[in-house]
Amino acid sequence: MDKKLLDILVCPVTKTPLEFNEETNELFAKASGLAYPIRDDIPVLLESEARELTLEEREAK
Repeated sequence: MDKKLLDILVCPVTKTPLEFNEETNELFAKASGLAYPIRDDIPVLLESEARELTLEEREAK
């Protein structure tokens, strides 16, 4: 994930910064508890496409 792009992207729900999870290839937002997929190197920042973070994921981040 390009660091410059990551610096300007925010969660569409909470408008908080996103963090990149290299293992799952997702961008996640702690505040909303959502993880957004990255498909073909393009972040899909749609709430309907996001998955909820598990309790373990929320506590680990």
